[in-house]
Order: sequence, then structure tokens, then C-alpha cells
Amino acid sequence: MTTTRVMTQKQLGASDVLELAEIPLPSPGPGEVLVRVRATGMNPADWKVRAGKVDFFGPPPFVLGHEFSGTVELRGEGATRFALGEEVYGWTTPPHGSHADHVVVTEDRVAPKPRSLDHVGSAALPISGFTAYQALVALADVQPGQRVLVHGAAGGVGHLAVQIAKARGAYVIGTVRASKHAYVRRLGADELIDYTAQDFSTLRDIDAVLDTISHEYGPRSLPTLKPGGILVDVVGVGVDRTAVMAEAARLGVRFVEFYLEPTPAVLAAFAELIDAHGIRPTVSDTFPLTDAATAHNLSETGRVRGKIVLVP
Repeated sequence: MTTTRVMTQKQLGASDVLELAEIPLPSPGPGEVLVRVRATGMNPADWKVRAGKVDFFGPPPFVLGHEFSGTVELRGEGATRFALGEEVYGWTTPPHGSHADHVVVTEDRVAPKPRSLDHVGSAALPISGFTAYQALVALADVQPGQRVLVHGAAGGVGHLAVQIAKARGAYVIGTVRASKHAYVRRLGADELIDYTAQDFSTLRDIDAVLDTISHEYGPRSLPTLKPGGILVDVVGVGVDRTAVMAEAARLGVRFVEFYLEPTPAVLAAFAELIDAHGIRPTVSDTFPLTDAATAHNLSETGRVRGKIVLVP
């Protein structure tokens, strides 16, 4: 094989700018592996980059996609952690987008995929799952019996955060529309708040808040925290962060803006948690790579339950 397919775009715009292209098969450099992509996850950031609303990739042409699951096909010089043919999952950053048949990635962004999940399920985890895991485990250090508030509990990050917090023994409260209460309760949530009809800011004695919404949700969440509690914002947009941090300090709580930095140890630990506690990503829809435009249009509605996955 000398070529591979990628879903690329030559200009910013609506989903019709996406086009399938054939390019030379990339070669892994020192410390890198070439992974045959079996499934690749989608995130809201993908359509936002495509449309020019956020600038993560620079000017086009580029290949979107950050998360994948697949098998190792080639190893670069010094890459020894994975055997050829080994099943792995991981994440990548520009210029190596994962919406493709193959992706080149450094070994430190790959780990053995969860044994209890197939490639589709594993591809739905890296960005959303690592975000929830690092926020709740590495930053908040959620402990048994603590009270955790998850905003956007049915979303890509939120639905995994509910399961991770329950696996850590927490009492979990989620904000979500009433139409999704039954779904989030099945994930393990103990208490649910319909944010369209109830004011979550009246809650008290919360140990940790995971904010996947941002904007005014941060300031409104601070009074819910007990002294020493933590609010982790995984979006980082909206109101003046300086003012939010000052209010958090006044209340004796912590406000943290989170930036995803998965390490091999985190990737492996997260996979172990998944296998041990039966954590499952919700894959709302799968599309062939060739139908990426339809997947983008669905993602753009903002009404996706869980994750969308592309299958090359």
C-alpha cells in the first residue's frame, strides 16, 4: 500500500467543503507509529474548525479529527512500546488529523485500547473521556461519598463524567433537559435537574463541579460549592475569568480552567477504569468516512446524545 484516504478541505465553510482525497501513505518518524484507523471520533470542535469559528488547525487544507482507535501498522525509529498489529486508541493534534484511513502519532499519545470495548466505542473516548477523567480524578480527586455536579450530563464529556464519578463512589447530580433524565439516570446519576425549569444555583455542599457549558454556568455554580470545593471548567469561554477567579477566592473555593494533556499513564489508567467498572460511551450515530458531511450537519445541531463516530 502506497496511498491512503483522508477527509480534507481546501477552504473554510459549510459541510460541502469536505472532500475525500487520496494521499501518499505517511511514514512514522522517530518515536512515532503509523496506525490503521478502524474508527475515529467526532467532536463539536470539528465542525467549528471546518466553518472557521475556531482556529486550531491554521489555514486549510487540513484533515480534521483528534481521536481514534485502530491497529499499529508501522513503527518509526526508536518506537518500541507497541507491537505491530497491536490494538490501540489515542489522540492526535494537527497536522495529523484522524479522519482518515491512517494516522501518524507519537507513542506518548497512544495506549492499548480498552479490552471491553470495540474500536467504535474506543474511538469515542479519547477527547471526551480523557477530559472527564483528568478533571474528576487528576484535578478534583473525587472520593467516595462526595457530591459531584455535572453540567451537560448527557453530552459527550458529561455522560462519561457521570459514570466516572459513580465509579469513584460519588453522589452525582446532573443538569440536563427533562427529556434526557431517564437516559442519564441509567448512567448512574443520583439526582437530576432540568436546567430549563429549575435553578441549580440553589444547590449546596457540592464538592466538585464539572462545567461543560461555561459562560454564566461558572459564576452560578460557585455558591453551590462547600469551602475547599473545586469547579473545573473544560470549555474556557464566556465571562471574564479574572472576575470568576476572584469570586472563587472570596468564597474559599477553587476555579480551574482545564486543558487536555493526556499522558501514557493517564491513557492506560483510564482504560483500566473502563474495563473494571463497565464504563460505556454512548455512540449516538456512526457514519462511513465518505459521509462525513452528514455527520457534521448532525453535530452542528447541538442535540447529539453522546458521540458521533466515523468508520473508514
